[in-house]
Amino acid sequence: MRFRALLGMLIFIVMTSAWHPALAQETLQANLQAQLESELNRVTEHLDGVIGYAIKDLSTGETFLRLPDTVFPQASSIKLTVLLELMRQAQEGKLSLEEKRTLRRSEAPPGDRDPILGMLGDGTVSMTLRDLAVFMIVLSDNTATNILIDRLGLESINAGVTRLGLKETKLRRRMIDLKAARQGYENVSTPREMLGLLEKIHTLQALDAAHTKEYLAILRLNKDSEFHKALPDTVSIADKPGALDAVRCDSGIVEIGGHPFILCVMTTYLKSNEDGERAIQEIARLAYSHFDRLSRASAYGRIISDK
Repeated sequence: MRFRALLGMLIFIVMTSAWHPALAQETLQANLQAQLESELNRVTEHLDGVIGYAIKDLSTGETFLRLPDTVFPQASSIKLTVLLELMRQAQEGKLSLEEKRTLRRSEAPPGDRDPILGMLGDGTVSMTLRDLAVFMIVLSDNTATNILIDRLGLESINAGVTRLGLKETKLRRRMIDLKAARQGYENVSTPREMLGLLEKIHTLQALDAAHTKEYLAILRLNKDSEFHKALPDTVSIADKPGALDAVRCDSGIVEIGGHPFILCVMTTYLKSNEDGERAIQEIARLAYSHFDRLSRASAYGRIISDK
């Protein structure tokens, strides 16, 4: 009887592993996903503040979410929507990216602690709209951003986002408009919607191929962001960070061969800005490690090499 029981168990093991390989693979990957969930929870539980994120593997659809539909302030991450409208209007022939604008120091918003364009000269420097977009994304220059907002139209920027089905993503004020901010006019989005914005861009649902390429080329330029600080220099990252007091954000596409993924992390009510930055960096490292491992392994988890 004992022999028959052991034989039956052996047959069961052979049958489930040999005849149902997909089940075995799903079980292995489910365990890997659970490990990432656990590590992400560890990071969020130790942060003194509110944090949300949306992570999605663009090849498989695998998704990790925390407070995905909660509205967070975006700080400079909202500039992703300004860049999108710039490319959309260029695509439709409403403007040219080579259109030039002469810069005036009076255009620098009062209270801006880092007015880079204002240091270039008063009426002595001209830049194209593309140049201003690069300053907006790479250096997060607020003068460049406000010039673009005024040229594109705040209403047009929001209408473009709404057409993509994003209901909570709003550009409600120009940069460094402290009066509007005190009145509650904050630039906002949610982790799920910012992920959706980037996914629609990546899948050519927002722009044509040529302007998608232009959009992502600007986003890929190296910048001082939490994702860039956390991930290897060899990784291509198309992102836009944001920072205000008690707020830190970063949203972007991390391009790993076979498993590119979108990562949107938002924090607010931070007791420590530095802790918020470290939390974003740690989430980026965990997500990268997970998808990088998948990109190098077989469906069973083996990393195949010449050894």
